[in-house]
This record gives sequence, C-alpha cells and structure tokens, in this order.
Amino acid sequence: MLIQSVHFVFAPEDGDKVEAIFRELREASRAEAGVIAFDIGRGRDEPNVFDLWEVYRDQAALDFHKATDHYQRLVVNGIRPLAKERSADLLSPI
Repeated sequence: MLIQSVHFVFAPEDGDKVEAIFRELREASRAEAGVIAFDIGRGRDEPNVFDLWEVYRDQAALDFHKATDHYQRLVVNGIRPLAKERSADLLSPI
C-alpha cells in the first residue's frame, strides 16, 4: 500500500474554481480499481489551501492513476497551472 500526501496553495480568487476541479478529480479517482481512499480537505482559515490524502493498492495503481485521462485533464492541465505552491510526499504505512 502507498499513501500520497499532497499540499497545494492557490490564489484566493481561485479557491472555488479549484474546489470544483478537485471534486471531479475525487469522484473519478475513487472509481479506479487500485484506489483505496482519495480524500481532499480545504483549509477553514485559509480557503485557498487544499490537502489531498490518496491511498493506492501499490505502485502500479498509482502509475495507472497518473496515466488516466482525468488526471491529465484535471491535474496536469487544470490544478497544477493554478497552484502557487505544491509539495508532495509518498509514504509507506507503518
């Protein structure tokens, strides 16, 4: 099992647009066979801050996720160009 934690910061005016994109990404990602969990949080005090918590069965499932049309459309061509900051960690459960 692999866990990916991703932290994003966006311009305040992009917060609602980004939330809509993340909602679509979450629904499409949860339908993938190798996705165990896919959750997204939005900051209460800073609504332009988002964190993703993604759990994959294995590396093949994560690789499949990154190759999907919805990942390319919503993340590579949607979320990332809007991000002011992005950091990610790939974790193994203990």
